[in-house]
Amino acid sequence: MATKLTERQQQILDLIRSEIARTGFPPTRAEIARALGFKSANAAEDHLRALARKGAIELTAGASRGIRLLGSATGAAQGADALAEPGAMGSGLPSPAAMLTRLLPIVGRVAAGSPILAAEHVEREIGVEANLFSQAPDYLLRVRGLSMRDAGILDGDLLAVKKSSEARNGQIVVARLGDDVTVKRLLRSGGAIQLLPENPDFQPIVVTADDDFSLEGIAVGLIRNTPLQ
Repeated sequence: MATKLTERQQQILDLIRSEIARTGFPPTRAEIARALGFKSANAAEDHLRALARKGAIELTAGASRGIRLLGSATGAAQGADALAEPGAMGSGLPSPAAMLTRLLPIVGRVAAGSPILAAEHVEREIGVEANLFSQAPDYLLRVRGLSMRDAGILDGDLLAVKKSSEARNGQIVVARLGDDVTVKRLLRSGGAIQLLPENPDFQPIVVTADDDFSLEGIAVGLIRNTPLQ
């Protein structure tokens, strides 16, 4: 970044970096406002637009988490907010690290009760830059529907998933509930578990003791292989 940031702008940039490293996704405007003591999300939006004008970030219209770190701002937090087409990640000459790729399976619809990485679920494999994500994913899950729209996760996106049976409160997870596999935000409160959508048109899923529930993995990134409308 050629343009010097104000102290407040640097605080916001550091917060974005840390949230991407911690959860795999950038914060919302409301989360930035709460963390830094702003009276409203509009104040956070003003600072984000200033960061965008200075070339530190790129903003995606219509997505509450549509914040992408640019250039030297990426630091060690290149990852989940990266929206790119396979084979077109980044610009200019790649660094030696960026030239390293790993093959990841793309998982489509998952049949009831069968392992998520069963051969019949894998559409194909694609090469992905090894340093694109803050944590190394094990597979890419093709997103179905718009229940996570306000987290910037859209129908047809490829969600990068790290296999895990554990997740921190607030992380976006791939969960199996009965015969269904779903992408939601995990909320634990006492002994209760809820799977929260990021779209007011959808209702939270309350997990009961009688439900056949398990975690399949945590989201560590996103690849958008269709253009935003």
